[in-house]
Amino acid sequence: MLLGRRGPIIETERLTLRLPLNSDQAAWIALRRDSADFLIPWEPSWAADHLTRRAFMHRVQWARRMQTQGAALALFMIRRDDDTLVGAITLDHIRRGPAQSGTLGYWTGAPFARQGYMREAIGGVVPHAFSEMGLSRIEAACLPENAASRGVLEKSGFKYEGVAQSYLQINGRWRNHVLYANLRHDRRGRTDAG
Repeated sequence: MLLGRRGPIIETERLTLRLPLNSDQAAWIALRRDSADFLIPWEPSWAADHLTRRAFMHRVQWARRMQTQGAALALFMIRRDDDTLVGAITLDHIRRGPAQSGTLGYWTGAPFARQGYMREAIGGVVPHAFSEMGLSRIEAACLPENAASRGVLEKSGFKYEGVAQSYLQINGRWRNHVLYANLRHDRRGRTDAG
């Protein structure tokens, strides 16, 4: 992990994970717009201004503010060989005190799905969260039918913990989610979903 003048930088085999920059606006808007049909079934409903310059600038400011406060780490996934934005990964809802935990969220653009980028990004963020941020537990949740997301979590060392009823509003409806967690010192063994 490097600490640039603009926040932490995590390098993986093919990716640079870093805070969003104002200069990422056009790439972010284009990737989200072009991947809308791929993303919308798995995400909270997009606000009417979701793909606007103003909304993106708020996103950049929020990411910086949350990182400075230690409340979240919102990183863009940039493919190093051509400086292309492929998605984003966020460690949010960071709880200190006795919990020392956070919640992982992520998305990748449709052209970059199923190429191992998300597993690589998770493999960069999780060790950073444990060693650099001092967290003990990282949680993640996804829709039960999202086989790709469940698979990447399980391949990344997350273990199934159960189902949360009406956990999040996704695409305008309250939806159940399967819950996963990765622990710094995990002695649970394999806990596959039933």
